[in-house]
Amino acid sequence: MAKKPTPPLHPQTQLTHLGQDTQVKGGYPINPPVVRASTLAFDSVAALNDRVAAKSQKNYAGYGIYGTQPQFSLDEVLCDLEGGARCITLPSGLVACATVLMAFVESGDHILVTDSVYGPTRSFCNGFLARFGVETTYYDPLIGGDIAKLFRTNTKLVFMESPGSWTFEVQDVPAIVAACKGRGIRTALDNTWATPLFFRPLDIGVNLSVHAGTKYIAGHSDLLIGHVIAGDDDNFQAVRRQSDLLGLNTSPDDSYLALRGLRSLDVRLKRHEANAIGLASWLKTRPEVARVLYPALPDDPGHALWKRDFTGASGLFGLELHPVSDAAVAAFVESLSLYYMGFSWGGYESLIIPTYPERHRTAVAWTAAGPTLRIHAGLENLEDLKADLAQGFDCMKKVTG
Repeated sequence: MAKKPTPPLHPQTQLTHLGQDTQVKGGYPINPPVVRASTLAFDSVAALNDRVAAKSQKNYAGYGIYGTQPQFSLDEVLCDLEGGARCITLPSGLVACATVLMAFVESGDHILVTDSVYGPTRSFCNGFLARFGVETTYYDPLIGGDIAKLFRTNTKLVFMESPGSWTFEVQDVPAIVAACKGRGIRTALDNTWATPLFFRPLDIGVNLSVHAGTKYIAGHSDLLIGHVIAGDDDNFQAVRRQSDLLGLNTSPDDSYLALRGLRSLDVRLKRHEANAIGLASWLKTRPEVARVLYPALPDDPGHALWKRDFTGASGLFGLELHPVSDAAVAAFVESLSLYYMGFSWGGYESLIIPTYPERHRTAVAWTAAGPTLRIHAGLENLEDLKADLAQGFDCMKKVTG
């Protein structure tokens, strides 16, 4: 029987070996098996009555809603990758964001949320939280330490996303964290774009790291899942209590698939990054393109912060065209054969969609020379991806005349 790996380990090794149950006598599965359960049986009245106290422990299995082995294994790997204290897996990325937001506020409180935040998170703040008396102020993603000027006596949480998944501004996360710590304000960051391999926000003092595991962690565009990794047990327990109150549960089948996808995260991200850099650099040379929004490019406004804080860039970036009609944009996108039109990202396939960030920004107006699009660079051959875009530009020219 193989021995359980002992930290410290490099992330590539963690991805391969953590989360396995090697304590089974005799042969044991390399991949933790799917365990489907609602009712779990106890051997004694004492154990049955102790289930409430036991819920504070890792890998608590008292009722199916609190998780089974595939989820516990997934939590273990993600927690170690992020350098966190505890992890909880939830039904989607939005649920993960919403659970964190709900866990630390009550009626009359105030929160600060980046103006570049994921759209459904903004909708949750403007809809659900506002309904229950929690006020949200959206802040300029480039505000840095000046965020302290927006603090109120009732500010309880700052919610970041860096880079933003529409406009790709990189935030000065250490400066924001330092300002918050001085006032005892919690911080959370949506880390979906970078994953734990390219950015570890807990290392620089962020309290909670949030992921839409639907994207790069699962990696195959076939499931919905989310994760919250807390830097300490107190913050984890607050999220856990909120999850319990809402009866949130992740399917063991989805947890199993996410863990299986996670095993190949390192090799997939390297290909996503190489393709994205190749595409972004090539697109900068195209006469149809006004600007490429991708912090890994040396001339991107966020490049210095990205280079300081991140160890890599994922496959998602933005594209700003010179002024053309909506019909021309539609002709361009609809002519592509290797890029699917669809929301989400992080799977093995390339995606492209028109975007409209100016419709959502409230703290700072978003201005662009022309239409904007978002591209996810998949795992295809780079030259094939370029050729498909090139013929798309030819189709766009036919419409523009």
